[in-house]
Amino acid sequence: MKTRLPIAAPIAGCVLFAALGTCRADNPVVQTLYTADPAPVVINDTLYLFTGHDEGGRFFTMHNWRCYSTKDMVNWTDHGSPLACKDFAWARDDAWAGQVIERNSKFYYFVPMNRKNGGMSIGVAVADKPEGPYKDAIGKPLIATGDGNIDPTQFIDDDGQAYLYWGNPALKYVKLNEDMISFDQKVGIVTVPLTVDGFGKREKDPKRATLYEEGPWFYKRNGLYYMVYAASGIPENICYATSPNATGPWTFKGIIMPTENSKATGHRTTSFTNHPGVIEYRGHNYFFYHDGALPGGGGYNRSVCIEEFKYNADGTFPTIPMTDVGPAPIARLDPFQQQEAATICWETGVKTQPRADDKPGVFVTDIDDGDFIKVRNVDFGTGAASFAATLAAPTDSGSIELHLDSQTSDPVATLPVSATGGWDTWKSQTTSLQGAQGVHDLYFVFRGKAGSHLFNFDSWKFEKK
Repeated sequence: MKTRLPIAAPIAGCVLFAALGTCRADNPVVQTLYTADPAPVVINDTLYLFTGHDEGGRFFTMHNWRCYSTKDMVNWTDHGSPLACKDFAWARDDAWAGQVIERNSKFYYFVPMNRKNGGMSIGVAVADKPEGPYKDAIGKPLIATGDGNIDPTQFIDDDGQAYLYWGNPALKYVKLNEDMISFDQKVGIVTVPLTVDGFGKREKDPKRATLYEEGPWFYKRNGLYYMVYAASGIPENICYATSPNATGPWTFKGIIMPTENSKATGHRTTSFTNHPGVIEYRGHNYFFYHDGALPGGGGYNRSVCIEEFKYNADGTFPTIPMTDVGPAPIARLDPFQQQEAATICWETGVKTQPRADDKPGVFVTDIDDGDFIKVRNVDFGTGAASFAATLAAPTDSGSIELHLDSQTSDPVATLPVSATGGWDTWKSQTTSLQGAQGVHDLYFVFRGKAGSHLFNFDSWKFEKK
């Protein structure tokens, strides 16, 4: 019997999501594994989300980073792991919070790791595509000044000057050079004065005068620079400061996301850390964070969540509570274009795995009877006539039921899965259907012999009437 990552806890007034598909609980955004330290970035028309990967245990056991993307803010395509500690010859382990930035059609991933025979350091990797793969750009750490070199955040200003901030317990920065893999040695590493006026007053902690803890997120909006950060010690909330200049001085503005463990809101978290990410995408503003809301989650098994928000008229943040709902869709998914099976709004039971052949991407695996995948806001238009899925199975091994709006509704079609010749031998299989028209949430419900791995699922597509 496989070990499942449990489905999310119920929100108030709802039964468990697996038993009632109409319960709209789409936070956390990834359920196939535990994710942490969100780092969103918009590349052309796509929002990419880079995360850490909690392996579990009694500490932050993290060996690689993960990459996801979306065009509608509800369905997320899993791109697997674009980078791991093992890709840096000088690194020992601890793939903690990193961030990606684009410059001159290259993508730079700044990541902290413990180096061999040394403390936490910041490396930089480079790729030709946002989803990677990334390679160590310089063969050594970019920042290696002892401990505390964690949580890098970078930003390129309007004049072309790039900045890299990081740190716990101190907040530091460098001015990156045009190549993004070195920094201005004349300016060197600058330690930001952590004043009460700049970062808020911490009470009853003789070691820390201000609320600043870690996880800075640096960006600019309407001529104002923002420094959003994890704050206040254990358990952490998220605060922010602003400045008219990229290097300060900073003015403390308050708490954005309070620490929460609220039965009243239905949101429960057992994560004692947090990490912000703030992005504008298609005219909407989104606040990313992590929590421990998935069952089995906690301080070392965290999950990335998202809340949509609006800035106040003066550019300040509203208070943003944690919720189980997640953002609303901002686009419809086209089922008549080929879609990756690893494009998921919500799932239970399945996992993803990189393909072994020369095709990039990942497929859905570990499929058992009763597992399902939900894809949200699918636009069938005037109707679909058939459904095709690319599958791999050593034997005739079950079926895929297609349901609309709930995994317990009557299926509009059932695709029996025939043997393809092996777990990595892929073939397209097709079935006809009726009744799929208009906009619906689509559920793939997997059926077969209980207790057995059924088949692998790579991609799917509908044909119009």
